[in-house]
Amino acid sequence: MLTDFDLTKITEPLLLWYEQNKRSLPWRDEVSPYRVWISEIMLQQTRVEAVKPYFARFTISLPDIKALAECEEERLLKLWEGLGYYNRVRNMQTAARTVMEAFGGELPADYEKLLTLKGIGHYTAGAIASIAYGIPVPAVDGNVLRILMRLTEDDSDIMKQSVKTKVEQELLKIMPKGRAGAFNQALMELGATVCVPNGAPKCGECPWKEFCLANQHQTWDRLPVKTKAKARRIEDKTVLVIRDGERVVLNKRGKRGLLAGLYEFPNREGHLSAREALNCVQEMNLHPMRIQQLEEAVHIFSHVEWHMTGYMIQVDTLTREKAGLLFAETAEAEQKYAIPAAFGAYTKYMNLRLGNEKFQEQ
Repeated sequence: MLTDFDLTKITEPLLLWYEQNKRSLPWRDEVSPYRVWISEIMLQQTRVEAVKPYFARFTISLPDIKALAECEEERLLKLWEGLGYYNRVRNMQTAARTVMEAFGGELPADYEKLLTLKGIGHYTAGAIASIAYGIPVPAVDGNVLRILMRLTEDDSDIMKQSVKTKVEQELLKIMPKGRAGAFNQALMELGATVCVPNGAPKCGECPWKEFCLANQHQTWDRLPVKTKAKARRIEDKTVLVIRDGERVVLNKRGKRGLLAGLYEFPNREGHLSAREALNCVQEMNLHPMRIQQLEEAVHIFSHVEWHMTGYMIQVDTLTREKAGLLFAETAEAEQKYAIPAAFGAYTKYMNLRLGNEKFQEQ
């Protein structure tokens, strides 16, 4: 169990390993409170390699808190396009505005004050406080929970807040003076590159291999214990890619709910027949000329799965906007309108590229 294990022996071998093996990452190579904050929010449920180009574009376009606070929403969402969880960037902007008003434009060098900002929880506050300001507080994410549960052969359910709080309390006791940021990053790095979540850990490369209980007893495949999430709800949808050769029809989603405020292809609940799809287009006061069935696709959100089928429908010239619809040129859509990755399987039918795809050839 974690509380029975002598954690004092993990610090020095971990820090030595980190100095020799840490990856060069843009938010590590040039550290600032703002850059740490942006990177940590982006890295939630997104791979490091995928985040790098997003991080570069975001921090070039919005280099400081003032720029983030003042950014127009559609531009902000476009910068975030493809990362998903768009409320995260909205929360960042809300927090940035609070920082401008209450903290003089600088993220506070205070763990408790960081926690008062929209979208900043214990982990993110700990990361900013320790990495950017050297404050000795833990930053416990899934990587840290996994490696410590394996190290100590603790079978507590890591989905319980009480378990996470206990881990934070135990780490706080051994936080190395003057090296809190390096210690927290080393824990994260070990979990990301050695004691990995999927597949066997690389125990031969681990600085804790001599005293890790899961390594000694080969119980790594049973740890950590994690309560299974509730099964996701399945929703069937039909996506309509409506175009006239030059333009594509987009619709802006409402201000509330899933993917709020983003742009989408018109879509309907259920899997429609070709005749039903054509009827939908006619109900939009558009005039369909040809229809082509598109492939099926699945997009997974945290609590729901979209099981989609699609049609590309050629209409006569889109000459003016109709109620609730936007007729967008491809280049304009790529530059201006944030289209969520949920529709990524169908954007190719208008030669639209989302997120990182737009920049791969540049």
